Amino acid sequence: MAFRADEAARMGYERAVNYLISRIRDADESQRARSKEAFDDIVDKYGPVIDSYPSWHPLVSNHDSHDPVTSPSRECGYNGLDHTIHLANAFITCPYHDGQKVIDSVVALPPHPVATITAERLDVQLYQPNANPILVKCDWDKPLAMDRMIPLSLAMPLILEKEIPCWQWSQVAETWEIMRPYFLGAPHGSRSSLFVSQDTGQAIKKIWNALIYTGMFGNIKV
Repeated sequence: MAFRADEAARMGYERAVNYLISRIRDADESQRARSKEAFDDIVDKYGPVIDSYPSWHPLVSNHDSHDPVTSPSRECGYNGLDHTIHLANAFITCPYHDGQKVIDSVVALPPHPVATITAERLDVQLYQPNANPILVKCDWDKPLAMDRMIPLSLAMPLILEKEIPCWQWSQVAETWEIMRPYFLGAPHGSRSSLFVSQDTGQAIKKIWNALIYTGMFGNIKV
């Protein structure tokens, strides 16, 4: 089935609203409306709800290349996350503690060369009345295109920065089919996702195939 970005974004949005807003207990309609308005503003600024990030995305790239991750966690520098919804360039986490662990861990992240990661408390109810929602956001230092897709000029160097050093210890070369979730994020199609366009995905695939066929990572895994 062909990947339909609009449909994937709509389904993700509905799932997030159901998770973050519909389940709030003892909230009146005005509170729910305020929560939904705040969430809609965040989606409008930081992109659609997603399932997982490309492993090179600034929000998750602080990980061990031997064991890459595609969701925010301790493995990429975050502490105190709970009840989390991911957006293309931000995530909302709703711990029952005061959220300071999350904020402190974001402050402690190493600087990123092309993006700034920050965290802030939200002054609306999300998930549950006694949860304390925190917004962790990725602001790119270079402007994205009108469609908010990450251009090849940013995606490719970030991929190469993570993957090229692996030649020193890799035993086999992973094919595009295996690496696609790590390069495109999820949901995704054969060459595009909610992060990168069809043209960008095709270029990434072409460059990756050229790399693995050099033999630098070892024999191609079959």
